[in-house]
Amino acid sequence: MFLIMCQESWGLLLQSAPFVLLGLIMAGLLKAFVPPAMVLAHLGQGRVWSVIKATLVGIPLPLCSCGVLPTAVSLGKQGANRGAVAAFLIATPETGVDSIAASLALLDPLLALARPVAALASAMAAGLTENFWYWQPPVQLSPQPRPIPMTLPPRPLSLHQRLLQGLRYALGEVWSDIAVWFLCGLLIAGVISALLPAGLLANTLGGGLAPMLLMLAAGIPLYICATASTPVAAALILKGLSPGAALVFLLVGPATNLASLTLLWNLWGGAATLRYLAVLSGMALLCGLALDACYQGLGLTAAALVGQSAEFIPSWLEHFSALLLLACSIKPLAMHLRRLSQRFNQEA
Repeated sequence: MFLIMCQESWGLLLQSAPFVLLGLIMAGLLKAFVPPAMVLAHLGQGRVWSVIKATLVGIPLPLCSCGVLPTAVSLGKQGANRGAVAAFLIATPETGVDSIAASLALLDPLLALARPVAALASAMAAGLTENFWYWQPPVQLSPQPRPIPMTLPPRPLSLHQRLLQGLRYALGEVWSDIAVWFLCGLLIAGVISALLPAGLLANTLGGGLAPMLLMLAAGIPLYICATASTPVAAALILKGLSPGAALVFLLVGPATNLASLTLLWNLWGGAATLRYLAVLSGMALLCGLALDACYQGLGLTAAALVGQSAEFIPSWLEHFSALLLLACSIKPLAMHLRRLSQRFNQEA
């Protein structure tokens, strides 16, 4: 049984590794060529446009639901309105270039397309609701006098230096943040694939709203990044979960957890946090129901399509990408184990 679990997890890693590497490359390019100041400059003006911009900015960024918190707090301190911050908090962890790439590898094309579209819709709904419910005009700051430079300004980075900086950011900071959780997601998916009989979830839960509510209840308090949730959702679909219920899990799992909800409660208060959670949950359920209707209308079965997007990847590239990701995971795994050991020793 243990061998079957390992084989299932390894197979999922082979399918997803080339796409995850592609996503990390895109994350590095964003870091290299999109300055943070340009991002912060567009999120404070207007009830509608600021939300649209925050959503579009957040979708490709590879940040998890806790990693996005300091960025969102920074946006608020820099002048972004609450609707823009809410949209950014949802759009960013629900998707990312890394998780979109993993979706293309492990999910069928329709679900892989529906995921960022549903993330965009839910983020905009939450942001617009917050801005129309609670609105404060942007504060006009008086211009500060320019300081007299005492030294020469730093030389701009060359193209080669920017690319190296982006590569270090992608394979270092970004992958360090998600490596442990992604690998845990693969292991969980392997356990699900090995232990659950095919069709169990479909026979037990059936279709409609019931499995979606179960995924909603499981996903809201859970800490799982968008990339790590993808293999779990793929394994659940193969065991009979409807694509709509899987989409609900893919939306609320990465976008919420107890830490982020606690921070929102402290920043905005209980009413705003409950409003944020209600809009996100409602949009996830609506998107899930709409996706199931699309599958039924088109006569498609999600379980028969999972992983088709990865079939054109040559075997040597899958193995090379998987081994490279595992090599890049050694340091994050060692750091994580060291932190767990220190915490255990302190508690003991």
